[in-house]
Amino acid sequence: MNNTKPMTYPDMAVVKQKLYSSGINDISAAVLSALSAFTISEMVKPGKTVAVAVGSRGINRIDSVVYHSLKFLKNKGLKPFIVPAMGSHGGATAKGQRDVLAKLGITESTMGSPVCSEMDVVQVGKLSNGLKIFFSKKALEADHIVVINRIKPHTKFRAEIESGLCKMLTIGLGKAQGATEFHRCAVQHTFKVIEDAATFIINQGRILFGLALLEDGRGDLAYVEAILPSSIVERDKILLKEARAAMGRIPFDYLDILIVDFIGKDISGIGMDSNITGRHRDIVGDFSISPHVKRIFARDLSPASNGNGNGIGLADITTKRLVDSLDIQKTYINALTAISPEKAAIPIYFDTDRKSLDVCARTIGLDSMAKARIVRIKDTASLELLQISKALKLEVLSNPDLELITPWQPFEFDEDDNLMEFKNPNKTIRNTLAF
Repeated sequence: MNNTKPMTYPDMAVVKQKLYSSGINDISAAVLSALSAFTISEMVKPGKTVAVAVGSRGINRIDSVVYHSLKFLKNKGLKPFIVPAMGSHGGATAKGQRDVLAKLGITESTMGSPVCSEMDVVQVGKLSNGLKIFFSKKALEADHIVVINRIKPHTKFRAEIESGLCKMLTIGLGKAQGATEFHRCAVQHTFKVIEDAATFIINQGRILFGLALLEDGRGDLAYVEAILPSSIVERDKILLKEARAAMGRIPFDYLDILIVDFIGKDISGIGMDSNITGRHRDIVGDFSISPHVKRIFARDLSPASNGNGNGIGLADITTKRLVDSLDIQKTYINALTAISPEKAAIPIYFDTDRKSLDVCARTIGLDSMAKARIVRIKDTASLELLQISKALKLEVLSNPDLELITPWQPFEFDEDDNLMEFKNPNKTIRNTLAF
């Protein structure tokens, strides 16, 4: 491919993907129904304190879930307070973790309960493999502990238990020191240590219940389940399989270029979910799965990520504006706590999207961009609309879950040579006429 000639890109179109959808309309009713499944009055006495552990991810309607959970506990005569359970996130500081929760709508004023974000931990045990188990000192001061978290596939590893209640009990409530210890130990002993440590913590008898959340393919809250301590480990495993089956995916394989408009901690723990991009680099194991992408181009950092660009190292090419928006300290702390410095490595970057795309195009090994298999997404949590190149047209026609909703047209760049936003025009184009 001639490096001196201006690049000509294939025509693109927007397709709409049919995703599994089962969103909950009435959060209050869903939470109350789940918590009423067992008789909490038999397990507690009025006036007792409850530490409610809440994580940092962009969980759909998490503020409403937490609010109604707190309300339920108060109605039982208990005194709940909120403890951030997010390892080293928020820059590994008490203020940073409080700020992360505030961005999710979880504050003392909105929840009507104290937020105790101290980072102090206590070593509560040690596994036979040498793993030291640390736990939030503030949570241990409570009479009971409740954990609220979404269950989903993790971006770093594969196991029977990944992201969920057990991970929050161990890594999340272990704060920065505990998270660092778990990631260090996992290099030698795998993340099976989460299950072993969660079992140890549960056996101490402090956990009142866990509240498990599942989302549908569109990222909407779809299921709420209250789980007694004795069942947390097994339910984590079962619900993970359901979460994996429901999640959205890029419906094409063997792509030349994947354009990701936004990465960020509010989207995924590593900025862009490796279960979606198909690419992961890590000391505990690399993997490459569908959609098997040659080049990933990350365009921008989500404003809600608050400068944390962990995961930028999984892109091949990015923009100067994304690099300029990074809070290097937050990004490095997060990556180093997870023993993943590679995820904070900054790829080569350019002033404009056009220059970045040109570099992608010239390094994929094609003699003509007309053949290029390109997919563009807003982010890895937003997969209902995708912008695709014409090389994928036959796969659209053969997939009943895909619907073409725009004509084929050239990439649109603004006056600064950056890509224009793509969106749903609210008008369907008949597949039989569009090709």
